Amino acid sequence: MFYLFSSPEAIANHLSQRLLQIMQEKPDAVLGLATGSTMEPVYAHLVELVRLQKPDLSGITTFNLDEYIGLPPSHPQSYNYYMHQHLFNPLGLNEEQINLPCGVCENQEQECQEYSERIKAAGGLDFQLLGIGTNGHIGFNEPYTPFDSLTHVIELSENTRLDNGRFFDNQDEVPTHAITMGIKDIMDAKEVVLVATGEHKAQVMADLFNSPVDEFMPASALKQHGNFCVYLDEAAAGLLPANVLKRI
Repeated sequence: MFYLFSSPEAIANHLSQRLLQIMQEKPDAVLGLATGSTMEPVYAHLVELVRLQKPDLSGITTFNLDEYIGLPPSHPQSYNYYMHQHLFNPLGLNEEQINLPCGVCENQEQECQEYSERIKAAGGLDFQLLGIGTNGHIGFNEPYTPFDSLTHVIELSENTRLDNGRFFDNQDEVPTHAITMGIKDIMDAKEVVLVATGEHKAQVMADLFNSPVDEFMPASALKQHGNFCVYLDEAAAGLLPANVLKRI
């Protein structure tokens, strides 16, 4: 389950090739995508591969994990803005192929229900890319989120807001709520890859390894998934037993 790479760049190279392979083998693939600094090299490598190999991406559909409530798509810290800057615009995807939760919709409950329904209507996720928070959250599913949850509004924990504060000018600007795919939405994906890099993720990786399947550790739900793996660099793997790591 735990695959060890020499560096974040090595992960990005490997994972971008896997994403391209999926899109080439299934031209109508449905991809679940994540944001954050961990994903930037992955998307940069993927953009370069697509530029060189020029696959037909016209049938690809994407669904993003989450979005801050209160940030319009034009806000530099919105995930809509992030995805267009780092992936969608460089790949030339059109808006009909892209699905992101709306952080400024009037009816948040309806938005959540319709988002999960759109995933199902697309045939479900063929592949889900994940990061992990230092408290074990996946998407923005904070500790004690029910494992049977679908897309929902979540109040962000103080831990999550502190972690994400580095992206904002000051801590007060960090949104307090978000819309996120639920854990069931994620678990229904056919393949799931979680990426963790850096020394600051070493403790949560050890916690995930040692945790039973328990809602206190949202990522532990993935231990029940039939096609799940974790990609780690040396720093993030620092507290894991050597015998559970498969070096790539």
